[in-house]
Amino acid sequence: MATVFDTTAREAQPLPRLPLLMSGAVADRTVAWRNGIPVSARQFLADVQHVADHLPDAPAAVNLCEDRYAFLVAFSAIVLRGQTNLLPSSRAPRAIDEVMAAHPGCYALGDLALDPVPPHYHHLPPLRARVDAGPVDWPQIDADQVVAIGYTSGSTGQPAAHVKTWRSFHASNAGNLRMLREHVDGPFNVVATVPPQHMYGMETSVVLPLLGDVAVCGSRPFFPADVAATLAAVPAPRVLVTTPVHLRALVESGVTLPPLAAMLSATAPMPIELATQAEQRYSAPLLEVFGSTETCVFASRRPATCELWQLYEDVALHPQPDGTQVHAPQLAAPVVLADLVTLHEEGRAFRLCGRHADMLEIAGKRASLGDLTRRLLAIPGVRDGVVLQLDEPDARGVRRIAALAVAPGLGEAQILDALRGAIDPLFLPRPLRLVDTLPRNETGKLPRAALLALLAARN
Repeated sequence: MATVFDTTAREAQPLPRLPLLMSGAVADRTVAWRNGIPVSARQFLADVQHVADHLPDAPAAVNLCEDRYAFLVAFSAIVLRGQTNLLPSSRAPRAIDEVMAAHPGCYALGDLALDPVPPHYHHLPPLRARVDAGPVDWPQIDADQVVAIGYTSGSTGQPAAHVKTWRSFHASNAGNLRMLREHVDGPFNVVATVPPQHMYGMETSVVLPLLGDVAVCGSRPFFPADVAATLAAVPAPRVLVTTPVHLRALVESGVTLPPLAAMLSATAPMPIELATQAEQRYSAPLLEVFGSTETCVFASRRPATCELWQLYEDVALHPQPDGTQVHAPQLAAPVVLADLVTLHEEGRAFRLCGRHADMLEIAGKRASLGDLTRRLLAIPGVRDGVVLQLDEPDARGVRRIAALAVAPGLGEAQILDALRGAIDPLFLPRPLRLVDTLPRNETGKLPRAALLALLAARN
């Protein structure tokens, strides 16, 4: 569905305005690091204005910049022009085409030569614009301007669009910054392994350096040695923004990292064993944040020390049969998530009990896909895996449970024997297929369509 950009209210009366860069920003404070070189707020704003001057007139742009600093500049330039950043669930050509078709008149903006080239593709002009030595003109943005539309990952179905205003990003960032300030004093530097297009990456590596005294590294390292080298290229204190998949690869590699002030994780449940290993190896707290594309982050915990999630300031949850209603400062109206929770500590904390769609009931017995997956991953020799329920019922009208596992050296029968000792036989996955790798996206999530295709290819 096309998004309608209505400017009537904006023309009728002035709207509240909020800074593009943190209020009271110092012109020489570091916003980003590029190849080990600091980029000042003054230089950043010059780059933003330079790019904004070259953008076409349009309602929105698909921001495809790969370099994180280029993405940050492009994001801000698009906002400065009163346009909206469109954030597809992936950089796959089909995902880009679907988003652009849903937003007539938009264009694509990137820093690389792409093949195939998206429609109406504009290459980002060279950065490092000339900087004036005079006073800095700190840009202000209408609080209710739609600055981004993020699309969900498709892990539970088709990607869905969610609108973000500049006011909502200011509100969600305040919660994230307060949470991090409990563990990191003063300015700090972020190295992120997650893409900025994903809402978790957007909050922690785009909005955070804009609205907090934080600098972000422009690169996105992937392999453990690259993560170590990238961290070493920025000064302490350092915060590593990552995912359980990336963190497991780091821990298992044995790579030595420079001193960390904190590690931050999201996109998938963090196994307590992995959190404990990471804290012991890197001598830093591992913090996990809870949120969604719909809500942004609204809670956090330290899984190595506490199972409960602590709600951010002014956030309230209301459990209901089909999920949980979320009230948060960044939400114009309550949002219902499919997550099932129980409240604790007078409503200021919660325990996650699974997702409504993940709950299974067969022959009067119940289980959750999340717990079944956890038990699969706990089997020695299983490096990765997932349990899911198929769409079509069998001859008895029961939707079968299936599983995919990465387990070199193990056979399917061995894994099933191990599962028999851990779960009710009614919930044994049939089929269970061994694969070389799971089709995880850039944030480590597993799109359901890709899992079903992999199962079908193995039949």
